[in-house]
Amino acid sequence: MAEITYDKVEEEKNSKIKQLYWDIAFGLQEVDGLKPSKYMKKLSEEHIEGKKTYQEVQNEITSYYSKNKDNHDDDDEEEADEVATAIYEILSDKAFRFDFLTFKNYHKRLFINLDKEKYNPGAFRTYNITKDEPILSGDTVQYQSYDLIEETLKYDFNEEKEIDYTKFNEEELINRIVEFTSRIWQVHPFQEGNTRTTEVFIQKYLISMGFNINNELFKEKALYFRNALVRANYTNYSKGIKETNKYLIMFFENLLLNKKNDLKNEDLQI
Repeated sequence: MAEITYDKVEEEKNSKIKQLYWDIAFGLQEVDGLKPSKYMKKLSEEHIEGKKTYQEVQNEITSYYSKNKDNHDDDDEEEADEVATAIYEILSDKAFRFDFLTFKNYHKRLFINLDKEKYNPGAFRTYNITKDEPILSGDTVQYQSYDLIEETLKYDFNEEKEIDYTKFNEEELINRIVEFTSRIWQVHPFQEGNTRTTEVFIQKYLISMGFNINNELFKEKALYFRNALVRANYTNYSKGIKETNKYLIMFFENLLLNKKNDLKNEDLQI
């Protein structure tokens, strides 16, 4: 009997898929108002055209910022470039395992080449946080206490593993994905970079389950996605405001069901 062998996963060759992954990688930076450098855009174009391998692009961008650590003009561009390069790698990687350690690992991979003190890549935060949100007129979401991060994530992931999406109708499916996404984001386990990590993880999770997702949405509506998460986790009864999933539901309906909900950031402003 002939032995069945494994095939090595080769680098993506399709230029349209490479273009899409780079567009998503750059688009997700909009969550924090970051844009890639001209140098990064040039490298990505050379990769899409087949002039450079992904590894060459990664090496060149890392080498560039390593050599110019104290004299490049824009730290935001460094973050956008390094994180976009890592996002491309994760999106193009066929491997995936659903657990909170993968979630943790994605954060490490995204921010490993950046300021260790600021990001502490791949490690949970050890203090409580707030963040002034423009759409909340400067108020903050109440994030999970740092001493309950690991326990909460384990609970959320274990509960999600028991879900059988084959038994859901479309409405139930969307509501469940929204609930899980909102929960793990509210934990905000990392010092910085929580939304980008959540976006990448959820995208990989949905793909792993066989969903045909509208990848363009993560490129075009990354900021809307973050603000929808904010509204899903913000309650202020003195102002007559209760947390609502309706904006996240609209996003995921477009993402998974190809609906045409009008996703406007200004609609999320309180």
